[in-house]
Amino acid sequence: MSRQEHGYYVYMVASRSHVLYCGITNSLPRRVEEHRLGKIEGFSATYKCDRLVWYERFQYVDNAIAREKQIKRWRRAKKVWLIEQANLKWDDLSEDWRTQTAGPST
Repeated sequence: MSRQEHGYYVYMVASRSHVLYCGITNSLPRRVEEHRLGKIEGFSATYKCDRLVWYERFQYVDNAIAREKQIKRWRRAKKVWLIEQANLKWDDLSEDWRTQTAGPST
């Protein structure tokens, strides 16, 4: 029996005013769309955190959970630093996914 490849993502979405939300998912395109449509109740919906500004992929869920917990303990300045290492302008990294079905490349 072949073992199916799994992927888990730790991600940060931001509002237009750069309020940040950090989460974990096994389907980044689906989760970003849920944020965009306001389907995730609570903090991210209240502050309209709907723009994907950063993510990392993990093979194992335990590693992804550990990374999410680590980032959530960080001060805002360190989270901003992490985002800006790869996305200086805070572009919505999922912008072109709406016209594609694949989501992020692995």
